[in-house]
This record gives sequence, C-alpha cells and structure tokens, in this order.
Amino acid sequence: MSINARHGLPFLPGNSFRDMTKSAFHRTQTLAYNNGFALPRPPTHGIGQDPLKSEELAYNYTNELSSETLALLTEPSSRAPVVPFIPAHVALDKKVLRFHGYFQQRVLHSPDEEYRVRPVVLFYYLEDDSMCVMEPLVENSGLPQGKLIKRQQLPRKDRSVPYHWKDLNLALDLEVYGVLYRITNCDSFTREFLESEGILVNDPEPMPVDPYTSHRAPPQRSYVSPSNFDHQKQFLTMDRKVLRFFALWDDKDTIYKETRPVNIQYYLVDDTVEIREVHQANSGRDPFPVLMRRQRLPKTIREDSEPFPRCVLEVSPQEVQEYYSPRDFRVGETMRLMGRTLRLYDCDSFTRSYFQSNHPEVETKRVELPRAEEAAWDTEREVPPYNGFGSLEDSLQNCLHLIPQPPKKDLIKMLENDHKVLRYIARLDSNNPHDEGRHFILSYFLASNMISIFEKPTRNSGIMAGKFLEKTRVPKPGFEADKPLFYSPADLAIGATVVVFGHRFVLTDADHYVLKYLESEADQIPSQTLESLRNRLGVHPDQGTGTNPTEKQHGGDQGVVEPSSQGQEPAA
Repeated sequence: MSINARHGLPFLPGNSFRDMTKSAFHRTQTLAYNNGFALPRPPTHGIGQDPLKSEELAYNYTNELSSETLALLTEPSSRAPVVPFIPAHVALDKKVLRFHGYFQQRVLHSPDEEYRVRPVVLFYYLEDDSMCVMEPLVENSGLPQGKLIKRQQLPRKDRSVPYHWKDLNLALDLEVYGVLYRITNCDSFTREFLESEGILVNDPEPMPVDPYTSHRAPPQRSYVSPSNFDHQKQFLTMDRKVLRFFALWDDKDTIYKETRPVNIQYYLVDDTVEIREVHQANSGRDPFPVLMRRQRLPKTIREDSEPFPRCVLEVSPQEVQEYYSPRDFRVGETMRLMGRTLRLYDCDSFTRSYFQSNHPEVETKRVELPRAEEAAWDTEREVPPYNGFGSLEDSLQNCLHLIPQPPKKDLIKMLENDHKVLRYIARLDSNNPHDEGRHFILSYFLASNMISIFEKPTRNSGIMAGKFLEKTRVPKPGFEADKPLFYSPADLAIGATVVVFGHRFVLTDADHYVLKYLESEADQIPSQTLESLRNRLGVHPDQGTGTNPTEKQHGGDQGVVEPSSQGQEPAA
C-alpha cells in the first residue's frame, strides 16, 4: 500500500485531499510529433503535474532503472534492444490491399443477354480494417459505374463480425450485402503482405468475358491486298457505254402465268445491271419504270454465307466470291437473276459490236420466239380508219390520248424555210368549155409542205376570181386515205399534172426563184424536173438565173408573178 507522503495517511479513498492551489487541469500529452510523425514522449517531472501521478511515475521509472542496471551487471551480452511502441494507425497508415474480382448481374426480359459480368476492385485498408468496392469505367456499357460500396467495415454473411484481411484470398467468393463477389487476382504488394503473414495465396483466375460486350464489339478488320485493275481507266473509256439485252420474264409460276418483256442494261463503267420492264398501252399495270434498281449482281456466294437470310439484309461485298460480267449474258440462254427467270432472245447493234471485238466466242444472233409467246405481248395497235375530218395527224391524236394533244411540228424546218414559197402558173384541165382560159397561181410553202391556189381575174369571164384553195397538204391520187403520199417540190415540173381533190391542174410556168432553189437541192430533185424548168425559163445549165436565193421571198398569195413568156402554152 502506498503512503501519502504529504499527509502521512494511507493512499485510500477518503484519505486524499485535492490541492487547492492547482490551476491546470489538462491531461498531459503522451505523444510528441517529430518530423511529422507522432512518437511517444518519455515521462517528465514538471511543474503543474499531478503530484500523485508524478510520484507514481517516478517510482516506476526508478524501478525500471534499477532492473535495467541489475540486468546490465548480471548479463550484459544477452540484453535485447528496446523496440519503440508504434500504434497501428501509424504503422499501417496508407497501406491498402487491392484485390480484383467480378460479380454477375442478371438481366431480365432481354432477348440479347441473360446476365452481365461486371468487374470490380476491392480495397482493404489495414489501418482500420475497412473495405471499399469500386467498379472501373467500361466504355459504352450503359450502366452507372464508379463506387459501389463506400469505405466501411463490411459484415460477414451472418452479420456477426466484419471481414478481416485473413479472410481474403484468391479464387474465393465473398458475399457482401447479398451480392456474391468472386476474387480472381491481386497486386504484388497484397501478395507479399499475405505471404509475409503466413497465408498461402491461391493461383489467380482469368476474368470471364462479358457475352454482351463481346457481342457488341466490332469484328476484327480483315485487310485485302488491292487488285491491279485500273478503275480510273474503266471510267474514262467505258463511260456512257451500255449493253442492252432484250429478254422475256417467265412469270408462269404465279397465278396469272404470263410472259412479260424486259430490257436488261449492263453498264460497262461500273459493271452494274439494271432491269426495266417494257410497258404496253392499256395493259392495266402501273407504269413502274424500274423492275430492278441499278446494282452489281452476285453470281457466286461463299459457302459459309449461303444460309444467310438474304431476304432480310443485302449480301455484303465480303460474302460475294464472283459478280456477273458481260460474258455471262448470252443470247438464247435462260438466266436466274434475283429470283426471276429471264430468257434472252436479242440485243442491240452496239452490244453485238462490243461482243465481236471483245468476246467473239459469245453468240449474239437473235433467237426467234414462238409466235404464241411473241403475240402475247408484241401486239400492234390498231388505228381506226381515217374519217376525212381534219388532218390525218390531228385525227390520230384522238386514238393515242384520252385528251388529244396537238401534233408535233418540225420546228427546225419551219425556222429554216420560213417565208420561202415556190410559185407556179397553172391552168385547169377540164372538159367544160367554160373552164378554158382560166389561169391559177399555185404556191408551195416549204415550211409546212402545204399548197394554196389563187385564181387570176379574167375580164368578162363571169367567174369570180380569188382564193380557190386555202393552205393545205394535197395528197397524190392512187394512195389509201390512211397512208397518203403528199406532193413535194420534186413532183412539180413544168407540164406536170397536179390533181387537187378531183381538179386537174397543169403547170405551165414558174418564177426564177423556183429554179434557183431546186438547183440548190439538186441531189433531192429529179433531173427531169430541173430540165423542164430550164427549158421553160430559157436558162442554160451553165448560165445563172440571176436571182439570189437569199433575196426577199414571195410570201403572199395576192401578188402575181408574170411568166417569162405570158400567154404561151408549154411545148408538147
């Protein structure tokens, strides 16, 4: 029992008295900071300390010194060095064990995946035995990632005591809050620490692959050596060059069982094929212009791509082994293109010349079709006979269109021959004696190939002169009304008879411009016509007519051109 030295009383409850002069009541610090580290401070005897504790510490310190002195005197060689006391939060500060692992998360109501493998990193802090679970960021995963469990002491499954670092090892399942984590690997510091503590570390396990992530990963790129084919030369030499084949689409497998004509166009500039259907008037079908769009047609597919459903997606170029080329299109053979049976029976002239120069072994002769098949689609349109009303072209428009359109005119011919008129003098060839002495001016308009007739006034004839026939095209006699042949400048010779709707006119004279114009078109005018004009006008073939064809032409019907020898009949 210790004795209170100040009062001489035993150091028992009730025998000690508080020092009334004490003014400092703080607890004495037992740690001192040296270079930023907290170290234990040796006991000191200073002013302001509790005298009872100071005496007790002094007593203990004296005993330690006596024991140490005795040990030095008795066994000086076997004394162990004094190890300073270091607390756990200092010795294990910033020392963390790191484990790698994963957990599987089930995915419900998804046809693409059943579960996902989510990698995690487990950190164990040796300072206070706390743990933290982190999930590394995975690009385009679509999941919130980062810190899954904040730093804390994780309880076991039975919630009795928290996990300790002795419970952690590789190839081990760790259940935390209902989630089962599988530890697969650790870093080198963690392995060295566990082995230094006498724990046998298991072999690491490979991280399983997430099936959904591997499914979404882009396929490995395959590189193909470029070919020696010059595409630029093909573009420059084969641009606007197209091979055209005439074929029959055998559509007899359908309910209607018919054969329809199509045109197959092969573009040499890029080896593409286009199929166009030949539409017939009043066929009852919608006039779709293209049966198959312009594209390259695969001829041979790789064996590993045959079961691919081509009705869902198009075949990629990597799956095609060979495409169709011009030599695959042979006249007279049957082809199967995009599920349709096509029979080639003819081609155009350019296609024949191309095959003769590039592929002479390919036959391009037209194949005659059975009349029954050709008549099924190659039927000529029947035009009703001409009824005599209006012009032939104008009446034909009623048969071609529901709403008649005006017939097209040759604008180039109208512009070149505008105001150009060939004028002749004619007499009426009639058995009626009253028609004798009647003279007419027949005008031929080169812009429209029309003829107008004007009668010259004759004194005391009793016949009113003026317009006898307005501008119209006059057909030749002896031809059908549906296929007429009209008069042309080559038919208007001096002495020739022109039948105008039952009236016979004999040409007796012409002006000099007629001869000048016909000589400029001598390659299209018979020599008899030119000779008759020269004889009548008294012009030698080597002598000019004296009229410039570029002078102002006669464009009216009222003016009268006097002949070179008026009142004389043409020589028989």
